[in-house]
Amino acid sequence: MVFSFNNEDYNIYIEKKIRTKNIYLRVKEDLNIYVTCHTFTTNKEIVNLIENNKDKIIKMIERRKKSKEKEESFYYLGKKYDLVYINSPGITFGEDKVFVNSDFNLNKWYLKMASNIFKEEFDKMYDAFIYDIPYPSLTIRKMKTRWGVCNTKACKVTLNLELIKKNPLYLDYVIVHELSHLLHPNHSKAFWQCVEDNFKDYKKIRKELRKDE
Repeated sequence: MVFSFNNEDYNIYIEKKIRTKNIYLRVKEDLNIYVTCHTFTTNKEIVNLIENNKDKIIKMIERRKKSKEKEESFYYLGKKYDLVYINSPGITFGEDKVFVNSDFNLNKWYLKMASNIFKEEFDKMYDAFIYDIPYPSLTIRKMKTRWGVCNTKACKVTLNLELIKKNPLYLDYVIVHELSHLLHPNHSKAFWQCVEDNFKDYKKIRKELRKDE
């Protein structure tokens, strides 16, 4: 059985189990479609399930493709590179490819690069900040749900390591956003005015960043 979409065919694999009461539909990493159902489920029922869930299957395929593309790609300061694994040690950049050893620790490398770049941008945006605020300590770590955090009591800003993959403009906006919390520990009108005073184009950048959340 095959599912066709966008001139591409995706195999449908059916697994029947005596203890399975419902029909389960999944798209796995290999981009094939897997149906798990009861032993006595007929092929007609399975075909109807596929037909009735076409849109859902297409979305699952697109999500898997997007996830797979990210795994095979390398992003650094807003540029996308194809990731190529080689036997040589370290990391080497080409025009649109990056060559790394399979044992190379990319997260450790990202953190090393971010430690320098984030600090430089942080100091730049702090010096340009038009209001008087204390100089906060800076921490960098990987976060799943936030691009930045400001602990006003501890006077500490934390930036998401993932920003190293994006255009530095996004990093600058997040820094200004968190520095503004040292004046306004909320998202009031006064807070957003402070952000705009220090980063005129913040609405556009914020909107683009929110797409990736």
